[in-house]
Amino acid sequence: MDNIRGQGGIQMLLTAEQEAQQIVSNARNMKFSRLKQAKDEAEHDATAFRNSLESEYQRKVSEASGNSGWNVKRLEEETEAKINSLKDAASMVGSDVVSMLLNNVTTVRV
Repeated sequence: MDNIRGQGGIQMLLTAEQEAQQIVSNARNMKFSRLKQAKDEAEHDATAFRNSLESEYQRKVSEASGNSGWNVKRLEEETEAKINSLKDAASMVGSDVVSMLLNNVTTVRV
């Protein structure tokens, strides 16, 4: 009878060991599946963040190029104003400069 009981105990231990292996295997599979899910989520978040940064960069580039045209126009206007200012100043003193040059050219110094 002890022999039958001993074999029954061994059989129970083998069954318990198989159940424990199944539980460990299931836990391991769940762990790997959760790690894969976390990796996929992280890749998705990284892609979304990268796309967000890229769109922000493109927006700033387009704004800067738009401002560039405005800056060129402003600089052209400022340059034209300075040229006109210099022309006005030259026309105001032009006759004085011509008379001073003629005076110096025609005057003989000894």
